[in-house]
Amino acid sequence: MQSFNDIKELLTALKREDRLFYEMFGKRKSLEFKLSYALELVDYDEARIDYLVKKSVLRENGGLLEIDGLFLEFFEQVLEVNEEINLASIDENIKSIQENIVYFLNENSEHRRHAYLREIKRTFRKIGVVTIRSVIDLRRKVDNTFKNEPNFKNKQLKLKHLDEKRVMVKKLSGQALDLINENQPVFFKTSQDEELKRIITELKLQLNECSHNLIEIEKQIIDYLNQIKHQGLFLEKLRKLKYLKDHFTIEAETDIKQHLAKSNSLIFERRLGEPLNLSLDFILNEERAFASIKKVAKNYKSRTHIVPELAETIATDFLENNVEQEIMINLEEVRNHFLATGDNLFNFIVNYNFNKEVGFEERVTVYCQLVSIYDQEFMITNEFENFNGVEYAMVYPK
Repeated sequence: MQSFNDIKELLTALKREDRLFYEMFGKRKSLEFKLSYALELVDYDEARIDYLVKKSVLRENGGLLEIDGLFLEFFEQVLEVNEEINLASIDENIKSIQENIVYFLNENSEHRRHAYLREIKRTFRKIGVVTIRSVIDLRRKVDNTFKNEPNFKNKQLKLKHLDEKRVMVKKLSGQALDLINENQPVFFKTSQDEELKRIITELKLQLNECSHNLIEIEKQIIDYLNQIKHQGLFLEKLRKLKYLKDHFTIEAETDIKQHLAKSNSLIFERRLGEPLNLSLDFILNEERAFASIKKVAKNYKSRTHIVPELAETIATDFLENNVEQEIMINLEEVRNHFLATGDNLFNFIVNYNFNKEVGFEERVTVYCQLVSIYDQEFMITNEFENFNGVEYAMVYPK
C-alpha cells in the first residue's frame, strides 16, 4: 500500500477522478462495477486506474472495481448516508474525554493544558453529532426493516437487534450525561472556559432530544413486533386451514360452514363489473393506452370491411438505375503500408495519400480505428504529443 504524500496530492487525485467516484459511489450497493466502464470514465487511461489502486483508494478483483472501505466510509459519513450504526465510536469518545481530563488535571504547563482542553471540546462536539446520527439512522433502519424485509423471521430478528442497539445508544447517552453532571466536577470548575460551557449546553440539548427520539423508537419497535406477531398467528392459522383443506377434512374437523354462514363480508359477494371511461388525452398521448387498444382489437371482430385504396402508378423516372460511387478507405491496406515504415502512426496517417480528399478530423478517426482494431500488431507507448489541439499517443510498428 502506498499512502499519499500530503493532503494536496489526495485532494488532487479525488478532484481529477470526480466523474469516476460519482458513478462508483452511486452504484456502491451494486454487486458489479466493471473495469471497462471505469476506463471509459477516465478516457481509457489505465495508468489513472492503476494509480488509485496503488494508493488503496480503489480495489480491483477479477475485472471489477470497488471503492476502498476507508474512503467509502468517509464519503458516507460526510454525506450522512451511512447505514451502519457505529456505537463503538461513542464509547471511544467518552473514554477519550475521561483520559484527556486526567491529563489536563495532571499537567502544569498552560500550553499543554490548552492542547488537552481543545481535544476535550472537539470530542464533546463529536459525541453530540455521532449520537444524533445514530438515532436518525436507527429510526430509518427500523422503518425500512419493517417495510422492506421480505423474510418474516429475519424481519423479527433485525428489529430485535435494532432494539438492542437502541438500548446501547440510551446507555451511552446516559454515560455522557453522567460525565458532564457528576463524574468530573473538579475539571469543570477548574477549566472555566466559556466555549466549553457553550459546547456542554448544546450537548445536553442534543442528548435530551435523542432521549425523546429513543422513546419514540422504542414505541415504534414494540408496535412493529406486535404487528409481526399478529401476522404470524394469522399465517399459522391459515396454514392449518390449508392443510385441512388439502386433506379434505376441513368440514369434518372445523365449523367453517357455520362461520361462513354468519359472515356477511363483502369478500364473499359477487364482484360487479363497472365500466371505466378513459380520457381522450390519455388515449391519444399514452403508449400504454395504444398497447391496450391493440390487445382488445385482436379479440374484437368488426363486420365493417375496409376496402384498401390503390396507390397511383409509379413514375418511370423513379425506376431508372442511378449509380453513385464512393471511394472507401481500406484500413487493412493502410495498416500494411504503416507496418512497412518506421514512422509513428499519427504522423503516417496525417501524411498518407488516400486517393481522395480526407480532412484532418477524418484522419484522426482513421488513427483511432487502426489503434483499436490492430492494437496487437502495434507498439503503443506512454509518450504523448499534441498536433492541432489533438493529444495522441506515440504508436510504432512492432
